Amino acid sequence: MFASSTATSLDPLTLEPLPPETRQRLLRFPLGSQDSALLPLEQIAEILRLNVAEILPVPEMPSCVLGICNWRGEMLWLIDLNHLVGNPPVSWASGASPVAMVVQVNNQSVGLVVQQVNDIELHDLQQLQPAAIGLFPPRLLPFILGALPGDNGTVLDVTAITRSPIWKVHQRGVS
Repeated sequence: MFASSTATSLDPLTLEPLPPETRQRLLRFPLGSQDSALLPLEQIAEILRLNVAEILPVPEMPSCVLGICNWRGEMLWLIDLNHLVGNPPVSWASGASPVAMVVQVNNQSVGLVVQQVNDIELHDLQQLQPAAIGLFPPRLLPFILGALPGDNGTVLDVTAITRSPIWKVHQRGVS
């Protein structure tokens, strides 16, 4: 008869179970000229390097909507995240093409366009503090999930971004 064992991680010094990992992986990227923001990595399907020639502009859309492009055979809406939250738009002139973080919410894929992505970091989202009015620009507030203590950054809410009023123009044409 064999004793059943459970797969647990043990601390090599004490041979006691390690506490469960509560931190999540977040992707840091520049937002505006001096700030940065974070998105939960689990909500990002892919990071794409963009080519301006492959973006089809869509008439009568807000200026933060760059247009659409082909992603895995599907139409992918591209949103300039900097411009959406009130910062200057991403630059196409610097030689390095901006990137799109492809996020998916309720079977809707959207490309959030930023100048670059930086690092993947581990943070405990249970420590998120609500975004205080006055600490963030008013156009950014609706898209903030919370702020990490200290200077660890602002975590954006992917669902709030994809439910932004900018989509009302697009959704009216879809029935």
